[in-house]
Amino acid sequence: MTVSKTVQPDENHPTNPIPSPLSDVTILDLTVALAGPVATLLLGGLGARVIKIENPIDGDPCRCNPPYIGVDGVSLTRRRPDDVSLSAVNRLRNKLGVTLNLKNPQSRAILADLVRKADVLVENFSPGTLDRLGAGYESVRAINPRIVYCSITGFGADAGAGPTKALDTTIQALSGIMNVSGEEGEPPVRIGVPIADISVALFGVIGVLAALHQARRSGIGQQVDVSMLGSLTSLVASEPYDAMEQCGAAVRTGQTFQRLAPFGVFRASDGYVAICAYTDAFAHSLFRVMGREDLIHNDRFRTRDTRVQNFREVDAEITKWTMSLPAADVVAKVHAVGIPVSQVRDPKTAMRDPRVVARHDTVPLLHPQYGRVGDVYGMGLPIKFSAASAEFEPSPPALGQHNQAVYADMLGYTTEQLEQLRRDGVI
Repeated sequence: MTVSKTVQPDENHPTNPIPSPLSDVTILDLTVALAGPVATLLLGGLGARVIKIENPIDGDPCRCNPPYIGVDGVSLTRRRPDDVSLSAVNRLRNKLGVTLNLKNPQSRAILADLVRKADVLVENFSPGTLDRLGAGYESVRAINPRIVYCSITGFGADAGAGPTKALDTTIQALSGIMNVSGEEGEPPVRIGVPIADISVALFGVIGVLAALHQARRSGIGQQVDVSMLGSLTSLVASEPYDAMEQCGAAVRTGQTFQRLAPFGVFRASDGYVAICAYTDAFAHSLFRVMGREDLIHNDRFRTRDTRVQNFREVDAEITKWTMSLPAADVVAKVHAVGIPVSQVRDPKTAMRDPRVVARHDTVPLLHPQYGRVGDVYGMGLPIKFSAASAEFEPSPPALGQHNQAVYADMLGYTTEQLEQLRRDGVI
């Protein structure tokens, strides 16, 4: 795993490897699906040694998610044995892949050896599952009191009785985010990005980094408990929807953001544009660009407060103008007077923006054997350091690819021990 890189020497930078921020951190990854693997992916991108533990029979379920990438490019079905799920390519990079059957009693001694070497354990099983397997927080803490144990769950590690299964869509429904998305009077709208999974992964990483810092200071680890519902609901609570509703304002306002009107997405003759004219100066400049200076002097639109009260009428006037022009012309005219504006792009175009590609915010996804056989992009690491290296590896490990490196080289198991563990179905 790459944890440092060498730069060309100059008078300001000697020829030394640039360290990664977490190059001295070892993480046990007991996660599956999306939220947990994204959290450990981010930690791995920051340089941590991430040991991905998978069931030796079938591995992480994300390995079976369509679409797949293979020698012939991408497809919705697996056409060859060496086709690899793009979900796996995206989420399993920067990890050492080992297999361990946690349901086999022999696994407990092996996991204990790994725990002794680890600084962090990240898991996203249903509450109580790892307790029954001898890998819960209390068991792990007894082996390594310094460990940071991050639990990513749907409703919290202490949720108690009730449903424990959580998927992004059900959490979006529960959090209220669906009811602030979509057109007024229309059905709720699911956010296209798996925002519940991604947001809890980000909060999990923040919690891990904070707990690591404290553990290095105190010598004592702790459990970091983050939930999908709590993470996403906290994002919804960042906007005053409750107060707006109490004031009689609509909560679901579709393409517009009422309290900053005019602020939202407007139809052009050939697409859509986002215009954010949220101050009096911006709004008045927009009205001038539209050739509607009369709106500046209209008491319903002259100030922010009156525009918010009459946002539907404001949007209607702007839409009449934007629909008369191509999106590119709208953007050029609005940008020329300094108002924040952009064209609404499709994901394919957005992910290939030269600005994000140059910064490795998005990166090509590569097949482990055949390299770049399809024009597909995935997550990069959108964090740049002035004195540290942080990036994602281009492809994921095969199931159990690093058993030798971890169990033999790191833990000191003999060849005979490993063979016996394989025969017993432990690894």
